[in-house]
Amino acid sequence: MKKKTTKPTRSRFNILRQICNLIPEHTVSKIARQTGVEDKSRGFSPWSHVVSLLNAQLSHCIGLNDLCDSLALHSGPLSTIRGASAPSRNGLSHANRHRPAPMAEELFWQVTEHLKTQSPGFAAGRRRGPGFRFKMPIHVIDSTTLELTANCMDWAKHRRRKAAAKTHLRLNFQSLLPGFVVVDTAAEHDSVRARELCADLKEGEIALFDKGYVDFGHLRDLDVRGVQWVTRAKENLAYEVVRKMPRSKDDQIMRDEIIVLRDPDKPAPELMRRVVALVEVDEQEQEMTFLTNNLEWSPRSVADLYRCRWQIEAFFKQIKRTLQLADFLGHNANAVRWQVWMALLTYVLLRYLSYLSQWAHSFTRLFTLLRAAQWQKLDLLKLLAAYGTAGGGFRQLARPEQAYLPGLL
Repeated sequence: MKKKTTKPTRSRFNILRQICNLIPEHTVSKIARQTGVEDKSRGFSPWSHVVSLLNAQLSHCIGLNDLCDSLALHSGPLSTIRGASAPSRNGLSHANRHRPAPMAEELFWQVTEHLKTQSPGFAAGRRRGPGFRFKMPIHVIDSTTLELTANCMDWAKHRRRKAAAKTHLRLNFQSLLPGFVVVDTAAEHDSVRARELCADLKEGEIALFDKGYVDFGHLRDLDVRGVQWVTRAKENLAYEVVRKMPRSKDDQIMRDEIIVLRDPDKPAPELMRRVVALVEVDEQEQEMTFLTNNLEWSPRSVADLYRCRWQIEAFFKQIKRTLQLADFLGHNANAVRWQVWMALLTYVLLRYLSYLSQWAHSFTRLFTLLRAAQWQKLDLLKLLAAYGTAGGGFRQLARPEQAYLPGLL
């Protein structure tokens, strides 16, 4: 028997307004006063600025003219969103350039905390997969590079003829929500930001990061604070084996040993564990070498924990392919930061809607539905409940092995 499809009900408010209503009233104006943005605002209010950049993410606008023309054509429905107004091209460009980007950063954190308070289950996240046998929070740390145009060479020079920004991010593995974010130029090495990203980790929590973040002095500090960590070992690591651990029954574990660095003057943890294991990547087994400060976990647990780190690579691909982080509305550092923070805010709002509606399909499908319907007057949650013809459940992020598909990043 064919399943009956429920049509979404009409609403007094359009979809974009219902999404913007997730941001608490007066929050934007309060942050604007605190950060000095209100003093720089004339005819184009901070709230109108935020709504315009949210719309830019949802509609995938490729430039200032595209965004401003679209909002001008929908000026009537736009005005119902707490009095938001359509910007002029010069007005939006000036706002992106001169209004301090810390306003967007503070807005992101305040809205994220508000949504966690509203729905505690949203922060708790999923309970499945190899990492969920660990009771303590797991934090995944990595960075992604955002390629910019040659107009950004004065502040974001990356290579000889390229400009790029870099987003360093700490992702909570259980909830898939950002816990710490740094947006800066791509010239800095990842290890420079390692201490900042891990500064507020608590005793017993677990940090996972790639070998680009390896700083043995920082690893020693984490060890002293009681923070567990797992990373990859560099090929040129100079070490001595203190003792070999009992051989594992797992055929994929090649070596398991306790090591120290050969250079006694170099700051490093007193003891580290080195695990060599075969890991499946792109349906082929590859030998990988892991380092950790935990001497009690099984070697399989160490390898499984590092597999959890691949979730952040899938996360970066998800937001870069779905949200608007390819075409930037401004070329200066402030405008780029505004757009990155608003993209992350859009991600959190959509994931919250996914949680409320128990969305059973992909994040990309959620985004495309809301992009197509954002000016429609439909009940948002009932639309998400009724949408889709395929049954079954789908993961919100790509499978870990998809993080290694060439040409996607």
